[in-house]
Amino acid sequence: MPTAKLRLVEPDPISPTRAVAPATRPAQPRARKPLGQVLVEMGALNPDNLAMALSLQAREDARFGDILLTQGWVREVDLYAGLARQYGCQIADLHREPPDVRLIDQLGPAFCIRNGIVPWKSVGGATIVICSRPDDFARLSRDFPASWGRCFLAIAPEGDIQNALVSMRHRSLAIQAETRVSDAESCRGWRAGSVARFAAALVIGLGAVFVVSTFAGFLTLVIWAVLTLLLNSTLKGIAAFQYWRADPPPASAALESSARHGFLKLPTVSILVPLYKEREIAGRLVKRLARLDYPKELLDVCLVVEEDDELTQHTLAQADLPRWMRQIVVPRGVVKTKPRAMNFALDFCRGSVIGVYDAEDAPDPDQIHKVVRRFAERGAEVACLQGRLGFYNARTNWLSRCFTVEYATWWGIVLPGVERAGFAIPLGGTTLFFRREALEDLDRWDAHNVTEDADLGIRLARHGYRTELIDTLTEEEANCRVWPWIKQRSRWIKGYAMTYGVHMRHPRRLWRDLGGWKFLGFQILFLGSLSQFLLAPILWTFWAFPLGLPHPLRGVMPGELLITLGAVFMATELLTITVGIQAVSNAKLRWLRFWVPTLHFYYPLASLAAMKGFIEIVTKPFYWDKTQHGKFDEVGVDGVTPPPVNPA
Repeated sequence: MPTAKLRLVEPDPISPTRAVAPATRPAQPRARKPLGQVLVEMGALNPDNLAMALSLQAREDARFGDILLTQGWVREVDLYAGLARQYGCQIADLHREPPDVRLIDQLGPAFCIRNGIVPWKSVGGATIVICSRPDDFARLSRDFPASWGRCFLAIAPEGDIQNALVSMRHRSLAIQAETRVSDAESCRGWRAGSVARFAAALVIGLGAVFVVSTFAGFLTLVIWAVLTLLLNSTLKGIAAFQYWRADPPPASAALESSARHGFLKLPTVSILVPLYKEREIAGRLVKRLARLDYPKELLDVCLVVEEDDELTQHTLAQADLPRWMRQIVVPRGVVKTKPRAMNFALDFCRGSVIGVYDAEDAPDPDQIHKVVRRFAERGAEVACLQGRLGFYNARTNWLSRCFTVEYATWWGIVLPGVERAGFAIPLGGTTLFFRREALEDLDRWDAHNVTEDADLGIRLARHGYRTELIDTLTEEEANCRVWPWIKQRSRWIKGYAMTYGVHMRHPRRLWRDLGGWKFLGFQILFLGSLSQFLLAPILWTFWAFPLGLPHPLRGVMPGELLITLGAVFMATELLTITVGIQAVSNAKLRWLRFWVPTLHFYYPLASLAAMKGFIEIVTKPFYWDKTQHGKFDEVGVDGVTPPPVNPA
């Protein structure tokens, strides 16, 4: 099998008769020299660095080559030359001679990407398979089709293999990323026409009630609005009570010894960072993630960029990305959403733990260590860990202050209380960490859902997995301009509504999957919240009574009932203020306590966003209303001058 015929690139003077190495080995194969020794003999690796790399590998679940490359102890070209010498094969040039696409399809491009291999060509009844991790070649060869005959090994850099696979099979990979989740659990079968007809029937029916009796129609809306207000306030009260309890949250029944369920070595953690049309964010992102104190050879940060997003690609090209950060370009598809991009990028990830950050995130330096430790302490059913979110530009204006109070309440009190109460947790879109096996078991994210995080939280619960909150903070940029805020919130509300619609297709099945208690929590968190967003203006009309203005119920509502409603409204408002003040009563946010009462004027924006979101459910359900980041940066990090401190 002459080398020239195979067009293999020969890094060292290796005999042409050893151009490739067979997957089938003799009964007693000759022991190979360790890669480190080969590299030292080549003069490519310092012996002292070899000793340090071996020490790191003893306590970390990192590939030896990744340690050397991340630490800068060896060049990539020398690493693969050493692998070629170690295995007695040559380096294939995928640029000069692309692989046979028919062979790729027999194995599947996603499988090839995950394992860093690509079948190259058939020669004389045998098949040459290019592999970036030759130590896995014998194991992987068990999955090769029998029709390939005897398989031989060639080597190429992992990046070259992935680029070749995406170049040749981008269309099928894009389709697969869009259709991962089954039809039963996805909203891609959402029929806007059917939804429009249902909405029209509901409006017509309600209008008919108003025609017959304005009092009856208005009373119907008031009853539903008050009922959902009470349910949401009860949930908030339960959450606050759970939070204020002196005893710590009960340990999970899955709490096991780390020796039994934990990681024997520190695992590799892959972090997905979806980016779209980001001009200002790239340099700052590198600085923020560089603060993570997790070993860099165990970090695999994937910057996920759309194929047609030339702005972000150009920005990243100008940035000096470290070895542990890389760009993954997502091919064009039918939809353009964050979950679709993450579905595509997951095959490229090396880690057994998968994290998600947003473009503007600034996580705590010890965050990854906390995540790894918690996963090591818990059983396999704890599939997801959710960190807390906050803002680093809270002082920018009134909107950012209210946004910060709202987030502090949700992440600091309500969501921990929801977890302790045993409800399913709707996830946030960032500072999420998953066991990869569980994420794959759920078929990843629903590519068509614009609030994929909340949907995934419910699907985790339906499949028997648990989500826990961890005490770590990621700060991000508060959306503090009115119209961008409304656009962002409308996308969240639209996604919540679609998630509710998808999971309520079969209520009995949902009840069976979640159980009665979690089913009730799902109704309050989703239906109750959506109802409040839409019907809040109905409740605001009751200001007409103390102001002496006309009202449909004036003169027909008993005085006692009016007083009762007034007491309910006052109690819920006091509860909101009390919980909000408690949420910001820490050294960092204490100055926000005096702004909590102004949330009364902040929440009406959500009703405007809800109207926009519900219109889009019918007109453009899968449209992703992009939030632009990088307008306001964190104080004192990148030379940004903070606004004046509020005297309060």
